Amino acid sequence: MSVIGKLVPNVSSRNFSRISAALSSAKSNRTYFTYTQELSQPLDRKPEILTAKEALEKCLKSGQTVFAQGAAATPVPLLNAMTDVGKAGSMKDIKVVHMHTEKEAAYVAPECKDIFRSVSLFMAANVRQSVAEGRSDAIPIFLQDIPKLFHRKIIRPDIALIQVSPPDSHGYCSLGTSVDCVRSALVNSKIIVAQVNPNMPRTFGDAIIHVSHIDYAVHDDSPLPEHGGKPPSAEEAKIGQLIGENLVEDGATLQMGIGSIPDAVLSCLKNHKDLGIHSEMFSVGVIDLVNRGCITNNKKKFHKGRIVGSFMVGNKALYDFVDNNPFVEMLEIDYVNNTHVVSLLPCMTAINSCMEVDITGQVCSDSIGTRMYSGFGGQTDFIRGAAESVDGRGKPIIAIVSNTRRGESKIVPMLKPGAGVVCTRAHVNYVVTEQGIANLFGKTLRQRAYELIKVAHPDHREWLEKEAFARLKCMPAP
Repeated sequence: MSVIGKLVPNVSSRNFSRISAALSSAKSNRTYFTYTQELSQPLDRKPEILTAKEALEKCLKSGQTVFAQGAAATPVPLLNAMTDVGKAGSMKDIKVVHMHTEKEAAYVAPECKDIFRSVSLFMAANVRQSVAEGRSDAIPIFLQDIPKLFHRKIIRPDIALIQVSPPDSHGYCSLGTSVDCVRSALVNSKIIVAQVNPNMPRTFGDAIIHVSHIDYAVHDDSPLPEHGGKPPSAEEAKIGQLIGENLVEDGATLQMGIGSIPDAVLSCLKNHKDLGIHSEMFSVGVIDLVNRGCITNNKKKFHKGRIVGSFMVGNKALYDFVDNNPFVEMLEIDYVNNTHVVSLLPCMTAINSCMEVDITGQVCSDSIGTRMYSGFGGQTDFIRGAAESVDGRGKPIIAIVSNTRRGESKIVPMLKPGAGVVCTRAHVNYVVTEQGIANLFGKTLRQRAYELIKVAHPDHREWLEKEAFARLKCMPAP
């Protein structure tokens, strides 16, 4: 039997027609008595099985707001069908709201500027150009606050486009690799269109959605996008070693994103014990540490013995690892990134990167000058949560290679004009480069400049000292 053929138990055509009519009239004003918002509650209805184009032709209209799931769960065929239907129907003013999405975003092409307007809650490379050219928007927001946009009706999705695993014998699908803000968007969406993909890993926690909440189901078996696997550079490996050997304690709870530096840190933790993971995202590097018994999550007071995440982008090994694995809980982002929750975790060690750091400790992570590049993400959520650690052992860490690929210093006298300050100078404790570790907590401005210049690339230290003197009217000093 096909994936779609197993979507729901048999329902009589008469009963289904009655249910469909009731739901149709209730969709504009759902209440507890007509449609429960709890996505794990089974309903006496089933989705209509259509192609991507048919589904979008049924529900897409001018002036609507469309929410799209992101990261590895980006429903690319649905978004492509949305673009084609919008263009063919000469539609206008459709807002497409999303976090980081994968693959090409056809709806932000110049010829779509009057049809679609992308609104990024965290930008990816596929929309940067359209934001720079004024055809798309970005909302600066902490990751933990994004669900509030939906619950407070600041963003009201008419349609949600998602990707799920096939339903189990009880009719439950999984949001798989991307829970983050998806659940909050779904319970506030009028119509849910789901791409049902056997390649989507089945994850637990807040990822579960009963198939009866889906309005239109579309079969797809495309492989999920993959990232990672590139070996770290010599500089990144050194950063990983410095953090692993000096700042990560046994029993620490780790937060780190995807990329070469997090993977380099993980590769240096093979002799650590009882590590835990509580992170908005995590990468394939955790698998080896789990297999070695280094990651046990046994020191946590809640979610003991389990990895906690909210979304992921990795490779097939990572997707296979999380598939049907109760060791991993995928939870909503307003919980995972909640600063208070983070502060309760044992020896919370938050490792994040950025674009540049100025000599007073201000961190720019979301833009290059005035040009928007990404977003706030979870950096501030975790940096502050680690700093507030109730056990007094938290470590907020900014990790960067000291130079850009062009040989320019990432530690600078002043941030570029228009650069966004994601972490203020008061947020920042540790800054780590391949040159060493700078601890800024409790330091004066000239002490901070001294510490940061020590971990800058040697080629730029004399220049930074001169610029620091010009800015501070005194020499940097320990």
